[in-house]
Amino acid sequence: MPELPEVETSVQAIQEFANQSLESIEIYNPNLRWKVDTAAFKKLHGFKVSKIDRRAKYILLHIEQSQILIHLGMTGTLRIADKKSNFYKKHDHIELIFQNGRLIFNDPRRFGSMHYVTEPSTHFLLEKLGPEPLSKEFNGEYLFHKIKKSLSPVKNALMNQQNVVGIGNIYSNEILFDAKIRPTRKSKTLTKKECEEIAASSKKILKHAINAGGTTLQDFYKPDGNKGYFKIDLAVYDRANKKCKKCKKELIKRIIQSQRATFYCRKCQA
Repeated sequence: MPELPEVETSVQAIQEFANQSLESIEIYNPNLRWKVDTAAFKKLHGFKVSKIDRRAKYILLHIEQSQILIHLGMTGTLRIADKKSNFYKKHDHIELIFQNGRLIFNDPRRFGSMHYVTEPSTHFLLEKLGPEPLSKEFNGEYLFHKIKKSLSPVKNALMNQQNVVGIGNIYSNEILFDAKIRPTRKSKTLTKKECEEIAASSKKILKHAINAGGTTLQDFYKPDGNKGYFKIDLAVYDRANKKCKKCKKELIKRIIQSQRATFYCRKCQA
């Protein structure tokens, strides 16, 4: 599933549609993870997109007093196409047709979604989300008090979107390696100093990944058709039984936590 850097990369890539009028929305298959409200989307025809931004792993197109909320799910992608092009790819479910181009939502597994929203702060996908990891609100002090009574492993705490948004399986592994914290540590055992290290590493790793264009593993492509290139910089994720890039001695260990693969160095991560 795309994480914050991949979604941010997509948001940056589709900025050309900001301040353009949305001429029409073509819905070829409304049966995504949640059924698309076709009638509601018709209300947006002819209005201008004033802004395109992101909240957590969700993309928001602001139109008049409403928003289009896009979640890419496991395999969803956005593709920019020429307005006159009739090229069609299998699993193209929705097209947003603008003055100067088309934005196409493609999703083979249909775990993604698109919603008509009038109040994002109370929408069921957004109302319980924690702070953005790149914001001032997310810091060591906040994290320490948020998880100091939690029995869950610190990796699970980082992936809990009510604690902090946008961090999934790939970046939680990378962040904890950078912070020198073993992912199996119980959250309540972390000191305030260690929480500060995790917060700092979160900002460092996520900014690096955004600048590199996101991580390409299987399904993520930027809207311009290019792949993300952060994979070449991954320190531990998907590197089981390979030498640690930091200590050059220990082999990266792979375990399963909450049905997700976890990777870490037993020497570098206490």
